[in-house]
Amino acid sequence: MFSQGAKAYAQVNVETAVNTATPIQLVVLLYDGTVSALSAAKLEMTKGNIAVKARRINQAINIITELRHALRFDDEGIKSDGPDLAVSLNDLYVYMIKRICEANLHNDPKILDEVIFLMNDLGSAWKTLAKSQDQAEAASEPTPSSGISSHA
Repeated sequence: MFSQGAKAYAQVNVETAVNTATPIQLVVLLYDGTVSALSAAKLEMTKGNIAVKARRINQAINIITELRHALRFDDEGIKSDGPDLAVSLNDLYVYMIKRICEANLHNDPKILDEVIFLMNDLGSAWKTLAKSQDQAEAASEPTPSSGISSHA
């Protein structure tokens, strides 16, 4: 019973985070979700729980696929505001999906560790970007006045 309440509370927190997130924060949430799914898959892999492992593997692949779909390419297949980054990320996402499938096929948690490392590394960069964006927005917002005037 307590577990169900905790799960419901966690779901509300996730929904709130998604609904109030900036686009950069959404990317961070997707990276964190992928790492969480892969970590759970790794645990289930060591336990021999094939069904749950498969669900977590599929969850991670689905998230990475959504990250790929979020890359904006123009008609020539190059992202208009940063072709090198979009192409590189796409290639990396394809590689990660391939490695996750290999880990699943061979039941090899070390391969999942490789993808988790890559996701954490990329996630760290996005978190730094999100923090910079938050600081820039905070610096540009006017501070509320106290209502006290030095003029009498």
